[in-house]
Amino acid sequence: MVTVRHTAQLSADELTAARALCDASYSDFGDADWEHALGGMHALVFEDGVLVAHGAVVLRRMLHRGRALRCGYVEAVATDPDHRRRGHGHAVMAGLESLAPAYDLLALCSSREGRSLYESRGWSLWRGPTSVLTPDGLRPTPDEDSIYVLGGPAGLDLDDPISCDWRDADVW
Repeated sequence: MVTVRHTAQLSADELTAARALCDASYSDFGDADWEHALGGMHALVFEDGVLVAHGAVVLRRMLHRGRALRCGYVEAVATDPDHRRRGHGHAVMAGLESLAPAYDLLALCSSREGRSLYESRGWSLWRGPTSVLTPDGLRPTPDEDSIYVLGGPAGLDLDDPISCDWRDADVW
């Protein structure tokens, strides 16, 4: 069963366990990556009182066709390596996707390993060019080829350009 709570509602032990889970799941998960996952909603799966899966969704702005969209951006999706292939990732995503009505769309940047999970849940690969709105203007991010979206307003075209708001470290 998945539990969905805001960062402010998580205990210090739960936050520590979630960070440790991300560290164990990603070879390059750093402080900035963890910071990106805070301040929003978290989906957590526990087994026998132990956190085995986690994901977060935070508010970001995406620019599409001259419009700033309220985006629920998915971060820090991780499942304990010893608990994979048991539906925990799907449970986490279902918990995060239940928050979709609060946003214009949901988006994420997937690892290669995560793509099949998102595609199986109906997420669509963004095919158009991507960029980031930096303090100095738009900067293309041509190496970002694994942006996925779910939902979106009428007229959202996956072949159009899309830009994300600026943040430290990985912008997508």
